[in-house]
Amino acid sequence: MPYFLIIALQGFCVYHAVKNKNNYYWFFVIIFLPVLGSVIYLLTQVFGKKDLDVVQDEIVNVINPTKKIDDLQKQLDFAETFQNRVNLADALLEIKDYPNAINEYEVALSTNYDEDAGVVKKLIEGYYQTKNYDKVIFCAEKIMTKSDFKGSRSQFLYGLALEEIGQSEKAEEQLKQIDQRYSNYQERYTLAQFLVEKGKIEDAKEILSEILIESQHMSKPNRSKYQGVVNDVKKLASSL
Repeated sequence: MPYFLIIALQGFCVYHAVKNKNNYYWFFVIIFLPVLGSVIYLLTQVFGKKDLDVVQDEIVNVINPTKKIDDLQKQLDFAETFQNRVNLADALLEIKDYPNAINEYEVALSTNYDEDAGVVKKLIEGYYQTKNYDKVIFCAEKIMTKSDFKGSRSQFLYGLALEEIGQSEKAEEQLKQIDQRYSNYQERYTLAQFLVEKGKIEDAKEILSEILIESQHMSKPNRSKYQGVVNDVKKLASSL
């Protein structure tokens, strides 16, 4: 296999493993067994989850991460529609180009925040990542009556933003609604940290204990995916 293709294959596998938070040992397999390790990873971790077309798209994005952006920009230039602009914004958000993603989302919404709650949620993500906490709160309060807001990442970021501006009681009220069993592991760990900082040790211990119990019943893919946060939970629990 040509050297370039081996590097591209390894790059994709490492990218996929990081993106999906797979077990750390896969990195050793991919790096020290370049061809065989990458093939084993693809067969066991990728092809069983996604079809070939999606995998090929991801490989192209790893090799040339700007190609997708360029293609979507051309689509938008050809037809300036709401969906085309959102597609471009989504791609910018995916590569963590938050300022440009925010700009595209804002143009798409054009102050009409009732048009698409899903887009507003992505805008909340962008605002939080750029530390624009006032706008996180503004957007969250535009969609907080939606049925899918409760327990969502948007509500979680809303709570964190409230804490950042000094509204701790209101922040705790929002963050506690993230504590839903068999989900939101990273967010619940952050909630436990928040409670520790507020001196509510027993409440934090209860959340940590629930996560540890749930971790014993995870499927193999989820165990791999959430291993990092489970380890963090164990460390925090043992320190209390």
